Amino acid sequence: MNYRWITRECTDEDAVKTINSELSLPLPIARVLVGRGMRTVDDVQRFFEPSLDHLHSPWLMDGMEVAVDRIVQAISARELIWIHGDYDVDGTSSTAMSLHFLRRIGARVDYHIPSRLEEGFGFTPLSVDRAHQAGATVIVTVDVGVTASKAVERARSLDIDVIVCDHHQAAEDIPGCLALLDPIKPGCSYPFKGLAACGVAFKLIQALSERQGYPELAYEYLDFAAIASAADIAPLVGENRVLSHFGLELLNSYTRAGFKGLIDCAGLPLGQLTNSSVIFGMAPRINAAGRLGDPRRAVEMMLQDDELRAFQIAQELEHDNRQRRAIDEHTFEEAAQMAEQQLINQSGKALILHKDSWHAGVIGIVASRLVERFNVPSIMLTTIDGIAKGSARSVKQFDIHDALKQCEDLLIEFGGHIHAAGLSLAVENIPELQRRLDEIAAVALASEKLEHEIVIDAELQFNDLSPSLMAYLGKFAPFGHQNTRPVFITHNVVSANGVKIVGNNHLKFRAMHRNFQIDAIGFGLGGKLPDVSHGRTFSMVYTLEENFFHGTSSPQIRIKDVRATS
Repeated sequence: MNYRWITRECTDEDAVKTINSELSLPLPIARVLVGRGMRTVDDVQRFFEPSLDHLHSPWLMDGMEVAVDRIVQAISARELIWIHGDYDVDGTSSTAMSLHFLRRIGARVDYHIPSRLEEGFGFTPLSVDRAHQAGATVIVTVDVGVTASKAVERARSLDIDVIVCDHHQAAEDIPGCLALLDPIKPGCSYPFKGLAACGVAFKLIQALSERQGYPELAYEYLDFAAIASAADIAPLVGENRVLSHFGLELLNSYTRAGFKGLIDCAGLPLGQLTNSSVIFGMAPRINAAGRLGDPRRAVEMMLQDDELRAFQIAQELEHDNRQRRAIDEHTFEEAAQMAEQQLINQSGKALILHKDSWHAGVIGIVASRLVERFNVPSIMLTTIDGIAKGSARSVKQFDIHDALKQCEDLLIEFGGHIHAAGLSLAVENIPELQRRLDEIAAVALASEKLEHEIVIDAELQFNDLSPSLMAYLGKFAPFGHQNTRPVFITHNVVSANGVKIVGNNHLKFRAMHRNFQIDAIGFGLGGKLPDVSHGRTFSMVYTLEENFFHGTSSPQIRIKDVRATS
């Protein structure tokens, strides 16, 4: 794969010098920080030293006072509160967290998560009827609801108050619910806009804890927020960085039984869990509950006090996840062949693929893989009860939610974010949606060079490497969306001891620059062998990591790309 290298601009050299001198930071680290928008000593200290005091007051979120008052009233009157969630990690984590907390403070509470295969996505009038039959008088939605005007109307007709906790973009028709907690809704002045749904639900818990007189009680639920934020690819900056930092700390130090069973089943290193552990280890197994079966299994697992029972549920999810991967691979092979043909016949700027037999539980994953493979906005659709339903994923230059909004006359339902959305439509409308989306993408991306990009933070000389630099790189964690590992570039590098191809087409050699040497590995970069062999000099883009071997650690380069210079 060929990449476009983009160097992050760092135009404030005075800020670099100030941070470098006043905090005694290595100069390359100061340059990375300023390039990422931290221009003062205070900015850097808040970044490197997260504090729970940095969390915003939950009362700044529009609708919070009304939501808390109603829940407190319901608890006092022994009314039944009904949590309506979603079947992904963010939705199930939000549901489990809210249930556990509300039960702990004395609420009567039950929940429902719709089946992906039988009910589909969202908060619907059918969901309201289910809550009404159970005797609920308050519904709290988590990770859904911001576009659910019909369901809210149904609830109002049954004298049920609805509190929505969501983080998706609102439609023009704002639901007439009692309280709508969503930091990105029009008119909400909450300072941080990047919360996952579990983050929004956490703010509700935080406000309720304060109202109850035990403000620190909410912090016992930060592990849920950290898991959901990582899995939902929320930006790990600002308030999310604080939630993630302390949530991972809690997950590693005081692991609740409901997570320990999953961690054991996944073979993850308890005590050393990172965002990557969540994204690649925990999240796929939690998601498997709803992709191939009953999503409530994930909630029940998280709520378990019995480690053995939690482990048993985790084993079920492990089995489902293995089955999901097989279905995923078969679906992707079919979709990739269809995509290649469609890109030839259309403008080459967007994909819409539909097949009746595709499994609804994997099409979102496959859409993401299509974006990765072809680097164009991609929609995958299957047919459920005669309706085409599916998932959309996009490249960073294209707002897929806005594009669907321009086509909403063709859609039964849609919702989501800039880069990911869900949708449903009549099967006969697919060709017209394809035509329009292709036109929209062709215009929006006309001036864009659709190549995969590597954003470079700073140039680094090998003689800049030091224990201090490596220690500060570690303090950038937790890594994730909008807070990736710093990426460096070094020019005029040579391989000092020849180049090997190891494992599954991985480059491995000892890189030398100005007589300094360091081990380097490039996963999947065997095709770049000619660029780094036979004494050629090359430029190398990479991240730095610690390599642990026989109880000792040493810095190692993980290559992202190379280019020969001679």
